[in-house]
Amino acid sequence: MASKPRVKVPKSAEAGEVVTIKTLISHDMESGQRKDKEGNVIPRQIINKFTAEFNGAKVFETNLEPAVSANPYFEFTSKVPESGTFKFTWVDDNGETYTDEQKIEVK
Repeated sequence: MASKPRVKVPKSAEAGEVVTIKTLISHDMESGQRKDKEGNVIPRQIINKFTAEFNGAKVFETNLEPAVSANPYFEFTSKVPESGTFKFTWVDDNGETYTDEQKIEVK
């Protein structure tokens, strides 16, 4: 199970500026390849998809595989033409969805 995601988006930017966005979500990211004390395989449980949208348009998307470490961190850039809202979505193997939204004001 994941905890509340942490996201850092600048509060403001100039029109057309490229901004850096940082995201982190706490998640154990169990690969499905380890065994418990009794020798049973621990089921895979990972964040398998991450997307970022700006005002409804997708600006970043990735699919994750079991080799990704726990607590996946993403840092990427995006051009902001206007004021709006970034929406971030993480989906795990159980179909649970974790979201966060951050506003940015363009001057």
